[in-house]
Amino acid sequence: MATPDTILEIDLDAIAANWRSLRARLKLGCEAAAVVKADAYGVGMAHVAPRLWRAGCRLFFVADVGEGLALRRLLPDARIAILNGFEAKAGREFARGRLIPVLNHLRQIKDWRKASRGNPAILHVDTGMARLGLPPTEAARLGTDPSLLDGVALAGVMSHLTTAWNRAAKVNRTQLDAFRVLLKSLPPAPASLASSSGIFLGPAYHFDFVRPGAALYGANPLPGHTNPMKQAIKLKAKILQDRNIDKGQTVGYDGTFRVRRSSRVATLAMGYADGWLRTAGNRASVGIGDKRAPIVGRISMDLITVDITDIDPKLTRPGAYVDLLDDRYGVDDFATDAGTIAYEVLTQLGGKHHRVYRGVIHA
Repeated sequence: MATPDTILEIDLDAIAANWRSLRARLKLGCEAAAVVKADAYGVGMAHVAPRLWRAGCRLFFVADVGEGLALRRLLPDARIAILNGFEAKAGREFARGRLIPVLNHLRQIKDWRKASRGNPAILHVDTGMARLGLPPTEAARLGTDPSLLDGVALAGVMSHLTTAWNRAAKVNRTQLDAFRVLLKSLPPAPASLASSSGIFLGPAYHFDFVRPGAALYGANPLPGHTNPMKQAIKLKAKILQDRNIDKGQTVGYDGTFRVRRSSRVATLAMGYADGWLRTAGNRASVGIGDKRAPIVGRISMDLITVDITDIDPKLTRPGAYVDLLDDRYGVDDFATDAGTIAYEVLTQLGGKHHRVYRGVIHA
């Protein structure tokens, strides 16, 4: 049988361990939810969500109704919240999936009151992100006219921090204070402010439940500091060809890399169609044995080229695998080299790779 060109290994036990590690940081009585939107950040919700349920997670967040219904089929007894909110035309889907909308503006609240029949909802108030969530003027209306929430069974009130990764940022405290003020004007309900990085700001930011996402999958919630999370994914690519390159010859489209010495270059079965971001050309590297081999030239749709001049030829024969992501060079490292963030790296890996899930899968 032909061996796959690329192999994406996902360590489900590492993801569960990351969730437990984050939960252990919380103040007493605070619940750890899990964000599994975008197919669990590209890692595979069908495998990740049951593993997190088995670890003890009971509250999950996804982006839209389709994700919510897919998750309900996996986890019949979970609480499932929809971050993008509620539309009146989706009432049947919400009822069928027993989904909890995160209500982001007054129209959504009005529509949910008509459709909900007393089913729970989470209220999202904006404290500075200026993205989703009730703006201050709408939140103030709820405070002065509580009847606007009549019939809404509040399962929570949440907001979202803009700069939680930077523990020194003054805006964190500004948002915390604004959230506390808003909570005083609203009916009593469990509160949530922190996602992955916000957990590390301390107990004052924990409230009643937190919503970790990228950190579950190994992304560093504390950029610039040692990553406290376990690496959950590894990615390998096959060498398709190795060749000698004369001094002065260019490699790849537009000749952006010119060799300064006689060199050996390997072509790998990996490219931007596989999620290996084009911006990493001439910047990132891959692991071969105990050495790093730099990517040279532009990243193509299905191929990348690496300089293997200083690598043992026994390790670089066609058919051998090289390490693109592993414990030594994780998603944050590649994200830095590609000029982006780990979130984009995770979600761009796509479904082309042969996937191998390690650890216990089912609930």
